[in-house]
Amino acid sequence: MENENLIQRIESALAEIRPFLNNDGGDIELVSVENDVVNVRLTGTCTYCTINQMTLKSGVEMTIKKYAPEISKVINLDSVTPTIS
Repeated sequence: MENENLIQRIESALAEIRPFLNNDGGDIELVSVENDVVNVRLTGTCTYCTINQMTLKSGVEMTIKKYAPEISKVINLDSVTPTIS
């Protein structure tokens, strides 16, 4: 139940951010929450935008932390380079 509440608060934060991203042809989706880290995926024009990391930190992460202060970090999965072992 506690996890459901956290997911709802994160989705509320994303709903606040989404119109701004949509105006520029982008969007965001929640992929997962692992401990205190939120994994999202920026889509549309946000995928290739040169300032998407700034948007992620100063827009998305800040808004999610407003709704869910227990979150420590937000990661855009498309920006994570897979490691090859």
